This record gives sequence, structure tokens and C-alpha cells, in this order.
Amino acid sequence: MTTGFDLVTMGRIGVDLYPLQTGVGLEDVASFGKYLGGSAANVAVAAARYGRSCAVITKTGDDPFGRFLRRALAGYGVDDRFVGTSPHLPTPVTFCEVFPPDEFPLYFYRFPKAPDLDLSPGELDLDAIRGAKVFWATVTGLSQEPSRSATLAALEARGREGHTVLDLDYRPMFWESREQAREWAGKALDYATVAVGNLDECDTAVALREPRDAAKALRDKGISLAVVKQGPKGVLAVDDTGEVEVPPVPVEVVNGLGAGDAFGGALVHGLLAGWDVERIMRFANAAGAHVAGELACSDAMPTEEQVLRRLGGTE
Repeated sequence: MTTGFDLVTMGRIGVDLYPLQTGVGLEDVASFGKYLGGSAANVAVAAARYGRSCAVITKTGDDPFGRFLRRALAGYGVDDRFVGTSPHLPTPVTFCEVFPPDEFPLYFYRFPKAPDLDLSPGELDLDAIRGAKVFWATVTGLSQEPSRSATLAALEARGREGHTVLDLDYRPMFWESREQAREWAGKALDYATVAVGNLDECDTAVALREPRDAAKALRDKGISLAVVKQGPKGVLAVDDTGEVEVPPVPVEVVNGLGAGDAFGGALVHGLLAGWDVERIMRFANAAGAHVAGELACSDAMPTEEQVLRRLGGTE
């Protein structure tokens, strides 16, 4: 039986190609940096930075980019034993444009289908999923079959034991409609203990955009900890002890992409450490700010020392 990981994530992986020139469209970019990307992979990398044992359940294509991603995971200290291969699907590539401080258009090349959506229930190591101290799944994993059935099977196998996180992670281009995403997100929430999303993602999950109403709706679904990211207004978190709202950490934004994954990895670290909710939110906010101040996502994930420095040495 494979057990013992601090964190097992499940979902997107791909190659991020980020322009090395900012403030221009892709048609005018001359060179790119190549990085590991994808929310599930990035969250695992972020948690591994804090010394957590992490693995990711996903798939790549049988191509050079797929080999790059496996090598990158290993380099970041993330176990790749659950990374499968889809022989007839290409490893996805994502381009972005960088217009600081708040415009970062994304262009996903996941055609005809991304390998990470080709995961089937029979390919899952349910013992590893049950045995992880934290299991992290995403709403994007519900957008197509067979990944939808695999994601629900993994969540059901957890039985709401330990920390089971649903990243609300709504990307409209992966869905026929918001209503379709809401239907499947609602089913997944029945198995989660923690839900994390921004206001638009909460609207997708529970049809509410007002932060406190959305948090209450998530809690009414049986969620123990509801985390609502409010952008410049900070983050709202509600659990059995009450409500916490913490302000954002100021940063000169270089690339806002990846900040949410840094927040996620820091959230996992705090949950595993047994911190109170306010401490977790302050730490996670600072981790997100750190990555927003860098160009890359995975390469920029901070250590605990770097996060504490951004917090001024205190939490």
C-alpha cells in the first residue's frame, strides 16, 4: 500500500511559455522562458518548498515536453510515480502575455484533449489518495470524461477524512457553460472539507458572488473551511471557530499568474502544521504576493524563510 504523502494533488500539468518581454502582445514577443505549469503541479511544487512530501496524479504526452515536466517535478522534490502517459495526446502548452500590474491573458493549447483530462478511475492509486494527509483536487478535473469520473472517485475514496481540498479553479474555456461547471462542482463539494476560490469561482460553485454569502453557502454544503479570495480586499476564511478576513500583502506585480497556486501550497503547509486560520491566511497571502512579484510560477515558489521575510519576520 502506498501511503504517507503529506500532499497528493490531482489535475492539470503542462508547459508554461512566458514571454521575456513585458508589455507587448505575443505577436511581438521575441523569446520565452519555459517552466513547469498547471495548477495541481504548481500547488505540489509550492508545498514541497516547505519540506512537505508531495506527489501529483496527472498525465503528460509521450513527447519531449512530457519528459521535461517529469524531470522538472523531480527537480522540485515532487514524486512523479503517479504521472501517467497518454501516447496519442500532446503535452499541453500555455502561453501568456504580461501586462503588469493586472492583465495577464492566457492562451491554452490543450487540443484535441489534454492528457491530464485522460485520467480514468482504474488508473488511480486509491490507497495513496486515502493515505495522504491532504488531498487536493480541482474543478477543472471535472470538465471532461474520463477525468470527471476519476476525480469524483478519488474524492469519494477520501470519505471526508483528513483535509480534502477542492480548488474551485474555474476556467470558462474548459466548459460548455458556467451552469455545467456549477452542476459538477456541486457534486464534488459533497466530498470536500476545504474549498478555495476567488469571487468568480465561488459564483460558479454556489451561484453567489458576495463573499460572506458565498462562504456560508460553501459551509452549508458541509465544507469545514471556506476560503474566498477577494483580490485587493484580501481573503475571507470561515470555519467552525468563526470568520477571519486578512488584507493583501503589498507587492509590485510582475506576473499575477501562479500567485493562487503559491497561496494553495502555503495553505496546505499551514493545515499540516496545525496553525490557526488567521495565521494560515496571512502566510498564504504573503506566499502569493512573493510569486506575483516574479515572472515564473513554479520556479518562484518561496521557502518558509522567504515568506516570513515578506511578513517582516512575524506571522
